[in-house]
Amino acid sequence: MGFIPLFIMLGAGGLLFFLTVKNALLRKLNLQKELLFELNALNPELGFLVGDLSDPDLLTQELKSKKLEKKTAEKALAILRDLKVNRIQYNSLLKKPPYNWVGNIARFQEI
Repeated sequence: MGFIPLFIMLGAGGLLFFLTVKNALLRKLNLQKELLFELNALNPELGFLVGDLSDPDLLTQELKSKKLEKKTAEKALAILRDLKVNRIQYNSLLKKPPYNWVGNIARFQEI
């Protein structure tokens, strides 16, 4: 038998970890894009804001300066909160030691 099955199991475990973390990071990036598209589709006036700025803090400042309906503004602020939470979770995941190795290998960058 020897050490060959041990090396195969170790390699398979490492590969499974890599694919799982990469999938989680890709889901966070896709969620960020979906939320930006949802914000863009919410109101045509916000379309140029989303295309120019992707930082939720700057988008919030621009949104508060615009005169929008209360219902539309509340929905947009809820989406912006989700954008902020997703960005914080993604960036904190990239900073943790085992996950940042996968991020460096797969070339993920902070949002």
